[in-house]
Amino acid sequence: MPPRCASAAAWCIAGWPTAARPISPSTKAVSERHSRWRHFSAGGVDRWGELAARSDADGLERARMAADLATVSVLLDAGAGDRWRYRERDSGLSFARSEGLAVASFDMFRAGVFSADPARPWRVDSVALATIDAATLARHFQVDAENPLVGLDARSALLRRLGKALADRADLFAREGARPGNLADHCRNVARDGRIPAARLLTALLDGLSSIWPSGLTVRGYPVGDAGRHPAVRTGDASDQVVPFHKLSQWLAYSLIEPLEAAGLAVERPQELTALAEYRNGGLLVDLGAIRPRAAIDPLLRHDVGSELVVEWRALTVALMDPLVGLVRERLGLDSNFTMPQLLQGGTWSAGRKIAHALRPPDGPPPIAVAADGTVF
Repeated sequence: MPPRCASAAAWCIAGWPTAARPISPSTKAVSERHSRWRHFSAGGVDRWGELAARSDADGLERARMAADLATVSVLLDAGAGDRWRYRERDSGLSFARSEGLAVASFDMFRAGVFSADPARPWRVDSVALATIDAATLARHFQVDAENPLVGLDARSALLRRLGKALADRADLFAREGARPGNLADHCRNVARDGRIPAARLLTALLDGLSSIWPSGLTVRGYPVGDAGRHPAVRTGDASDQVVPFHKLSQWLAYSLIEPLEAAGLAVERPQELTALAEYRNGGLLVDLGAIRPRAAIDPLLRHDVGSELVVEWRALTVALMDPLVGLVRERLGLDSNFTMPQLLQGGTWSAGRKIAHALRPPDGPPPIAVAADGTVF
């Protein structure tokens, strides 16, 4: 692909280097989907399996428990910063970034912090979420002056808003108390022949959780969550210049597929979801030269997540990841069962991390520093 400039001229699309066309996922990832569940087994420990085996809940309740856990953990999975680490007391292992946030939130869930019912500690409900403050989160995430976590106040406020959203939407979340896991019951009710499209799952999340996002971006007074403005987007209606990303909402949709399958549902057409517009996927594009900034970027300067530079970078990430699915299928001789979640798990996200570590050790930060608040990017 010859170089060509994006419409706002912040980035130049150069195409995939020949040596990297396409990225080959690991054999294991051909069957594994990208979701929060991969992080819960960080360090080779089957944390969820061990916890589920200790529960006397039936299959459907275990699916609700899993959806509860996935929801709070995904919403806590925005960038942690370069310095934060979580040391797991049971194993002695230390984790950073997404794995650290996953293990920390899992331990918090296992401790019953997200449940207001001592008799049923392994669940998430609106009453318990309403009481979570920054101090509570700091205590469970081992945060102190030497181990800072980006956006601690914003993360705890996000959880409290989640509690309110659950209580406000009885149609989605209020069976036996307002909890995210009750979405499994809603999906079972609206499914046809035990099947639900991925887009319908995402729509339920965007509708039910729209009020939790701190973004100031609204359309006709309606908060649109993780989206940005870019002058190249021309629609001629109220969404003019708005670029939707919904990174955490789509990450949650991907992560709810397994709990819904455990509830007896099949989530169809995963291609209706996009790649995640986050710094590992986007960083891969920059590090391999698939897109190139037209002007030099200071690696020490943090760019606002709503800046035109970052919005365009994220938009190009989503646009350029879609054709990679077909390229990888062709190169590896795979059929249509290989979809975006597999590419993300074994290819772009994993490769993005490895390349970042090779280029920018020891922590492998992204090639562009983003001033995130711990709730979106």
